[in-house]
Amino acid sequence: MKDESLLRYSRQIMLPEIGIAGQERLLDSRVLIMGLGGLGCPVAMYLAASGVGHLTLADFDIVELSNLQRQIIHTTERIGLKKVESARIAIEELNPKTIVSCVAEKMDIHKLHKEIAHADIVIDCTDNFLTRFEINEVCVATKTPLVSGAAIRLEGQVLVYDPSIDSCPCYRCLHENSREGALNCAENGVSAVTVGVIGTIQATEAIKLLIGFGESLAGYILIFDAKYMEWKKIKLNKNSKCSCCSITGQEI
Repeated sequence: MKDESLLRYSRQIMLPEIGIAGQERLLDSRVLIMGLGGLGCPVAMYLAASGVGHLTLADFDIVELSNLQRQIIHTTERIGLKKVESARIAIEELNPKTIVSCVAEKMDIHKLHKEIAHADIVIDCTDNFLTRFEINEVCVATKTPLVSGAAIRLEGQVLVYDPSIDSCPCYRCLHENSREGALNCAENGVSAVTVGVIGTIQATEAIKLLIGFGESLAGYILIFDAKYMEWKKIKLNKNSKCSCCSITGQEI
């Protein structure tokens, strides 16, 4: 590792859980971030700052004034730019050593499969069930770890799918009966700091999985209530009838 990198990442290299070996694993990692909204912005910034070597940013929207209340990677000057381009500029200013690839289109299942297959881990920062289900399905098929986050109003949650754990439930196990029409930020609002908290946790879980230290949230769902500052960590069981990750579901 070069002296410049040793200096840049010195504070986290000091941690016994990371060290030089862990930092090198981050530098060699490739992460796919789906969505550059309120969750994806802190995820992208913290992973770039932490030294993840390659970030693939996927989002087909442009920056709007109403985004700036919570989507902290974007700026007033970059209103009208594609979100992936705005995020790329911010990341390059923060850490020019991080390679950034941009996907500024709505991916079909084949394109999604290709991008996920290239990633060491996927972080789902999208805001609708259909897209989340598609991402989860491909992660299960490709055995790619997935960190899924969601936030609305003053509440948020994080779930981790780790394919190395046979009994680990996937996102579909939890939301098998969920359908489109769920709450969304545009209609119900969301606190800026709530998405910041959830996005930061997603980035933390990704780093832990990439380096391989501690215990991840795999097998649990972490729920955050900002109004009362309450946390709940609930054990989840794999759904034997899951349409995605069960043996029956895989045969369909």
